[in-house]
Amino acid sequence: MEVSLGGADASSSSGIGGAGGDGGGGTGGLGSTSISTTSVTSSATGIGGWEPPEFTPDKVDLLFVVDNSGSMADKQEVLRLALADFVSGITNPPCVDPTGSPVSEQPGSGLSACPAGSSRVRTPVNDMHIGVISSSLGGHGSGACPEATSRSNVDMAHLLARSNPNGGANDLPTYRDRGFLVWDPAGSHAPAGDSDPVALATKLGNIVQGVGQSGCGFEAPLESMYRFLVDPEPYAQITIQEDVAVPVGIDQTVLQQRKDFLRPDSLLLIVMLSDENDCSIREEGRNYLVAETRNNFRLWRPRSECATNPNDPCCKSCSQPQGACPADPACAGADGFPARLSQDEDPVNLRCWDQKRRFGVDFLYPIERYTRALSSPTVMDRNGDLVSNPIFSDLDPEDDNSRTRGPQHIVFTGVVGVPWQDLARLNATGEPDLLNGLDQDGLPVGGNKSAEELDAPLFGALSSSWEVILGDPANHVPPADPFMAESITPRLGANPITGDPTIPPSATGWNAINGREYTIPSASTGDLQYACIFNLLEERLCDGMAQSCDCRAVPGVVNDSPLCKPESGNDPGYPLPRTTTQVKAKAYPGIRELQLIQSLGDRGVAGSICPAQIEDTSSPDYGYRPIMNSVLDRLSTAL
Repeated sequence: MEVSLGGADASSSSGIGGAGGDGGGGTGGLGSTSISTTSVTSSATGIGGWEPPEFTPDKVDLLFVVDNSGSMADKQEVLRLALADFVSGITNPPCVDPTGSPVSEQPGSGLSACPAGSSRVRTPVNDMHIGVISSSLGGHGSGACPEATSRSNVDMAHLLARSNPNGGANDLPTYRDRGFLVWDPAGSHAPAGDSDPVALATKLGNIVQGVGQSGCGFEAPLESMYRFLVDPEPYAQITIQEDVAVPVGIDQTVLQQRKDFLRPDSLLLIVMLSDENDCSIREEGRNYLVAETRNNFRLWRPRSECATNPNDPCCKSCSQPQGACPADPACAGADGFPARLSQDEDPVNLRCWDQKRRFGVDFLYPIERYTRALSSPTVMDRNGDLVSNPIFSDLDPEDDNSRTRGPQHIVFTGVVGVPWQDLARLNATGEPDLLNGLDQDGLPVGGNKSAEELDAPLFGALSSSWEVILGDPANHVPPADPFMAESITPRLGANPITGDPTIPPSATGWNAINGREYTIPSASTGDLQYACIFNLLEERLCDGMAQSCDCRAVPGVVNDSPLCKPESGNDPGYPLPRTTTQVKAKAYPGIRELQLIQSLGDRGVAGSICPAQIEDTSSPDYGYRPIMNSVLDRLSTAL
């Protein structure tokens, strides 16, 4: 996370409590709007008995939500390289014979029939809207990431089509300059959209690359998705009134773009790409303080109960009303005000990590907000009233299309920080294998596990793959895979599926998941250990001009990062200082995105942002091909 700084004084002695109180949703945020946390489940017939109308089988609205914080450019490039296969797989699915094998003569487009005796693996999509938004919503009312700073593109969930990854106006070609692309091989639109899949993939790749990595470091991909697709009243700005964040006005650009982009009867496919955990800060009350950066602002200490049980009713910020909780000496500040954390205890770049334990407050929207958004016919407006969910509504009642989708017509894909080994199907010898892994029927199909396979019990005492990659976040139970534990300090243990151990910074060795743990020089630098790493497409010299480079020389600091090229003559596992040449890319545990995927059941698709390999372009395990194939497999059912 890279956070740009603002200017005015934000220091306050009044604390986080007061206006807004503890809030009513999630796990104790400081907002004024209650959010229902009622469990929402999906089924083929809808939500809670709600029977949705039908949709149009060959129509898809595809939204990419791309993290544009620092270190994302390399992942955006890997995604760009996967788009040609992905577009081809949607628009011109292969024809197979009765045994499921591809026939020798494939049709030239999705409009052509399969050869006699064969059929498509899925319905070709002949009508598709494709849009791209970023994760950058600014400082949520704080002084972080001001819009005037060139290094902080504050995109506010507006559709992007810019050629300059550092910012600027949309200047890449889109359909009728509306900010999105239209796939229209039959020429049914007026004017007609794109009909050449290669040209479409090229245009989309340019848009993805233009997202860049200059967005706000408080990346909020989940809330950005919500703002574009769902929010009934997306605010125009947030003002601070008596220390409380107040959304004001309506962003008419978002509403118009949503109306143009989102058809009521399409299959809605969302693909989210992020190398960090989501940080969707509640835009209400005093939650904005978690993003405050001005004048070295530091948050208040948590009560002592938080260290042992973050779910304890007395685990709260020292600045909040203490209620019936006993007096806590840790909360007494020298100036008579509630005690604050030091810079080492509260680095700005780690404000979104382990909040309840570290601050006594969860400042983020609960995951149930996004589960409901993708599942329920109603959502809450700004005043807390239930209103129609735009995703399941006809946004243009004046046209002749009154059909609306149901929740089973939504597929959410997260390409996030998680070892690919935790998601891959296992081969006959029990090893993760994207080429020959066995599906639930015992067939060596390779690829990633389906939702049903992720839910299935694993060997030993492991209840499912979710126990490996998530644990129980609600009860602060860490994942069984130590590489998925968010931690500043080096972690101990081994991946329960592969047996790969974590390697301490001082030891010699290398594992196939994150290389090795590394020495974070000081907590004030604000970094976490990596969930996974992978080879860069090209080595990068971290000189004074390089943007978002992890191997810069820091005076007095020994660099043992696994991302950096070892000194000449040493193998990667040798614990000597690295050079300033970066050869690996990183990702942190994507816990919140994975929680949403788990909650959606078979409507969620999980993928690793760390590809197994990027050398052999012809192999099925190349780059993001496995996760894109998982999405296509899911569409085979949905379409």
